[in-house]
Amino acid sequence: MNAIAPGYIQTDMTEVINEKVKKEILSQIPLARFGKPEEISQLVDFLISEGSSYVTGQFIVVDGGYTKRIEF
Repeated sequence: MNAIAPGYIQTDMTEVINEKVKKEILSQIPLARFGKPEEISQLVDFLISEGSSYVTGQFIVVDGGYTKRIEF
Protein backbone atom coordinates (compact mmCIF):
# COMPACT_ATOMS: atom_id res chain seq x y z
CA MET A 1 0.00 0.00 0.00
CA ASN A 2 1.16 3.53 -0.79
CA ALA A 3 -0.05 6.88 0.53
CA ILE A 4 -0.13 10.33 -1.05
CA ALA A 5 0.26 13.40 1.17
CA PRO A 6 -0.63 16.50 -0.83
CA GLY A 7 0.43 19.94 0.30
CA TYR A 8 -1.44 23.09 -0.67
CA ILE A 9 -3.40 22.38 -3.85
CA GLN A 10 -5.38 24.94 -5.89
CA THR A 11 -8.95 24.22 -4.84
CA ASP A 12 -12.02 26.14 -3.71
CA MET A 13 -10.66 25.73 -0.18
CA THR A 14 -7.34 27.47 -0.92
CA GLU A 15 -9.06 30.22 -2.92
CA VAL A 16 -10.61 31.62 0.27
CA ILE A 17 -7.30 31.92 2.13
CA ASN A 18 -6.59 35.54 3.07
CA GLU A 19 -4.09 37.09 0.61
CA LYS A 20 -1.63 37.98 3.36
CA VAL A 21 -1.68 34.41 4.67
CA LYS A 22 -1.46 33.03 1.13
CA LYS A 23 1.67 35.11 0.44
CA GLU A 24 3.25 33.85 3.66
CA ILE A 25 2.51 30.24 2.73
CA LEU A 26 3.84 30.71 -0.82
CA SER A 27 7.05 32.25 0.54
CA GLN A 28 7.72 28.94 2.31
CA ILE A 29 7.13 26.73 -0.75
CA PRO A 30 10.33 26.42 -2.81
CA LEU A 31 8.33 26.20 -6.07
CA ALA A 32 6.45 29.38 -5.00
CA ARG A 33 3.01 28.12 -6.06
CA PHE A 34 0.20 25.86 -4.96
CA GLY A 35 -0.02 22.50 -6.64
CA LYS A 36 -2.56 21.70 -9.32
CA PRO A 37 -5.16 18.96 -8.86
CA GLU A 38 -3.90 17.24 -12.01
CA GLU A 39 -0.45 16.89 -10.42
CA ILE A 40 -2.04 14.71 -7.75
CA SER A 41 -4.17 12.77 -10.22
CA GLN A 42 -1.13 12.07 -12.41
CA LEU A 43 0.57 10.47 -9.41
CA VAL A 44 -2.56 8.43 -8.69
CA ASP A 45 -2.62 7.31 -12.33
CA PHE A 46 0.99 6.15 -12.02
CA LEU A 47 0.41 4.35 -8.73
CA ILE A 48 -2.51 2.36 -10.13
CA SER A 49 -0.61 1.47 -13.30
CA GLU A 50 1.64 -1.51 -13.97
CA GLY A 51 4.54 0.93 -14.07
CA SER A 52 4.43 1.18 -10.29
CA SER A 53 4.21 -2.57 -9.64
CA TYR A 54 7.48 -2.49 -7.64
CA VAL A 55 6.56 0.63 -5.63
CA THR A 56 5.13 -0.39 -2.27
CA GLY A 57 4.88 0.97 1.24
CA GLN A 58 5.67 4.53 0.21
CA PHE A 59 4.42 7.78 1.74
CA ILE A 60 4.71 10.23 -1.15
CA VAL A 61 4.65 13.93 -0.30
CA VAL A 62 3.52 16.23 -3.13
CA ASP A 63 4.03 19.73 -1.77
CA GLY A 64 6.46 21.66 -3.97
CA GLY A 65 9.18 21.27 -1.35
CA TYR A 66 7.16 22.82 1.50
CA THR A 67 7.88 20.00 3.95
CA LYS A 68 10.97 20.66 6.00
CA ARG A 69 13.48 17.88 5.39
CA ILE A 70 15.56 16.36 8.15
CA GLU A 71 19.21 16.12 7.25
CA PHE A 72 21.29 13.26 8.59
